[in-house]
Amino acid sequence: MRSLFSTVTKKVVIGYLVVVIFSLLAVGFALSRMHQQTLNTEHLVNVEFRIFELVRDLQQNLLAQENIEKQLLILQDPALSELRLNRNNEFTRYALALNDPSFSTQLKPLIKLVDNYRQADNQLSEALFWDDWIHAQQISTDITVPLRIQLLNYLADFRQQQQQNINTGLAQLSQHTGEAFQMTVLLTLVGILLSAPASLTVILSIHRSVKELKKATQRISAGRFDHHPQLSGNDEFAQLASDFAQMGEKLSELEQLHLDANPLTLLPGNLAIDREVEMRISRREPFSHLYIDLDNFKVYSDRYGYKAGSDVLAKVGDLLKQVVGENGSSQDMVGHIGGDDYVVVSSLETGELLAQRIIDGFTELVPSFYSEEDKKAGSFAGEDRYGVKRTFPLMTISIAVIPSDHYEYPSRLAISQDCARVKEYLKVQEGSNYMLERRK
Repeated sequence: MRSLFSTVTKKVVIGYLVVVIFSLLAVGFALSRMHQQTLNTEHLVNVEFRIFELVRDLQQNLLAQENIEKQLLILQDPALSELRLNRNNEFTRYALALNDPSFSTQLKPLIKLVDNYRQADNQLSEALFWDDWIHAQQISTDITVPLRIQLLNYLADFRQQQQQNINTGLAQLSQHTGEAFQMTVLLTLVGILLSAPASLTVILSIHRSVKELKKATQRISAGRFDHHPQLSGNDEFAQLASDFAQMGEKLSELEQLHLDANPLTLLPGNLAIDREVEMRISRREPFSHLYIDLDNFKVYSDRYGYKAGSDVLAKVGDLLKQVVGENGSSQDMVGHIGGDDYVVVSSLETGELLAQRIIDGFTELVPSFYSEEDKKAGSFAGEDRYGVKRTFPLMTISIAVIPSDHYEYPSRLAISQDCARVKEYLKVQEGSNYMLERRK
């Protein structure tokens, strides 16, 4: 009897030890993989995505520098030097950010290319400082342009490779999560089969968490960034779920900004404009909202063609950026709603000044859009939107200036409605005009 009891006791002890061992193995393995997944996710968010954004910003800055440099060397207008300097300073900030110690050594070739370009750009800046336009043109042609092309090509390849790295990282997260799930379930099932009913609750909890995170990984890998894993608590699973949510929001924001930007002018579109207005309203920050519309643009496009119309829209976008850069501040925003409609968001003090400067610049620019015959006549014959033939004057510009402080409770809808009302009034006036809404 004693022998039987001893044997049963050993079996119970052995069974209990097996349950404990397998339970510890399951929990330890799951926690280890969760910790590693958290580190991998933080690396993606804090390193890989930051590098991706930095490379994108460098590309956009170089393209902007190229545009300004061409205009400056052609027009030889010292006023463009300040805008070029702002772009160069912005480029310097991005270049310094490349030296972040958290980045890997893969950025060393890029840093070297950036340093070479900055040295060449400094030579060009020195020539421009002394107004040595011939020497500046030579430096631009022989040095800065080839280096810029080389750097842009490298950035394009690097950005593509970085995107592949991010996709690979996301796929690995999904794969590792699936592997961790399978192994955890296997170890836990062994413990359950060896009679550990008390561990059932823990197993189900881990199963739900891993399944939710796996689903989130698969949805993000498939390009659906709106999924937020529903995990409560402050453990590693909850932290990983929070990281997934942040990663999804960042990816969604990057996708929206990319899709929202106007492809012709590269100016921010409706989403970015609405976000800027809402942000200033929420911060109770007074601002001026300039709604800019071209008059007689459609008949111009009908007469001169789609390409000429697109050139006009691009040049007007450049004009707005130039005027805001010279007369506004770095906090001002220039946006392109679409077609011939633009928006500028600036401070209360500069709203009216910007409107006048835009009209002055457009008045100087508009004759270059027309043939000598139409310029001499000051008008041309065409059909209106109803198919009626009539004579149209040269293009003009209408600007509705809406200050936010004339509302007791400003809102994006109210500002939009007032812009439309003022614009309709201005479009029936002769010439280019702006109107500052003063009524409370």
